[in-house]
Amino acid sequence: MTKSASGAIRAGMGGWTFEPWDTSFYPEKLAKKKQLEFAARQVPTIEVNGTYYSSFKEPTFVKWASETPENFVFSLKGNRFITNRRVLGEAGESMARFLESGVAALGDKLGPILWQFMPTKKFDAEDFEAFLKLLPEKQDGVKLRHAVEVRNDSFVVPEFPALLRKYKVTLVYADHATYPGIADVTGDFVYLRLQTGSDDNPDCYTDKGLDAWAARAEQWAAGKAPDDLRYADPDTTAKVQPRDVFVYFISEGKVRAPFGAQALMKRVAAS
Repeated sequence: MTKSASGAIRAGMGGWTFEPWDTSFYPEKLAKKKQLEFAARQVPTIEVNGTYYSSFKEPTFVKWASETPENFVFSLKGNRFITNRRVLGEAGESMARFLESGVAALGDKLGPILWQFMPTKKFDAEDFEAFLKLLPEKQDGVKLRHAVEVRNDSFVVPEFPALLRKYKVTLVYADHATYPGIADVTGDFVYLRLQTGSDDNPDCYTDKGLDAWAARAEQWAAGKAPDDLRYADPDTTAKVQPRDVFVYFISEGKVRAPFGAQALMKRVAAS
């Protein structure tokens, strides 16, 4: 974690269990049950993808918290049964089941909850607002921070970031080959998913790419906005205030993702 004159910048990867990392990232002969403990001391945050596909119980979250350092933060991906539905307003029961499964046991180590929508999901203001109304501010006394990732160009309209601002929900910026990248700041933190890396690059992204993302992360942390990204509502600027920034190296270049996170952290630490 690196603090500028503003928010904290944290960079990590998706998960900690990935077979190629057994030889590329983890020490030789490290037991798999020790992988989280090791990974959490190499990067300050990890995005958990498993919660999107499966249900976990409180003892699991307690175990994760016990194996990680004091300032470590998990981002949890919301379960797919909540977001992969035609009528989002009907997701209340599934959302309660997910949030009541024990996520609050992470305590201070609970970072943003990422709600990811399929590429086929199009923007419908009434439908999406019904979903946003379901998002609670707390769970078992623990503050919740919500972020949404959309993957359809229909969301690139001013009405969408305006709706997110109304509910203080963060819009995820996705650096992806085909999904829309939308950089509007709508919440009190910023969430980036960097998905165009390559296993041919030792640090997942090129040096030039890492320099650019580190500079943008520092701008966001200081309450500013990069001028080289696409905005759904370029005429509306967010309030200038310190914001925590979460950066995850995901998907393409996954073998080198942990090293991308480390390389970005070195850049923001050196600035």
